[in-house]
Amino acid sequence: MKISGDVYNVSKVYNTQNHIGAVNQVNSVKSKKDVISISDNAKDHQLVFKALKEVPDIRQNKIDEFKEVYRSGTYNVSGQEIVEKLGKAVIDKKV
Repeated sequence: MKISGDVYNVSKVYNTQNHIGAVNQVNSVKSKKDVISISDNAKDHQLVFKALKEVPDIRQNKIDEFKEVYRSGTYNVSGQEIVEKLGKAVIDKKV
């Protein structure tokens, strides 16, 4: 490859870079306080989750009612009710 022209002037470009020395003075930096704001929607979610945590997973009164009906022998479920519930469960899983 042949470079024509004034090669000397081209090479001077690389030597003209400014050399920066050490920084002598640092300006003081003012710190800012972080601010957190919680939206009303998030506050509502927190309130609902707190209320749900207080609700027991097992409703003892329903269990006691079922035990009494079962022990007394009056618990009867028709085959039609079982088929309807199974059918509904299958349909709900597909949708």
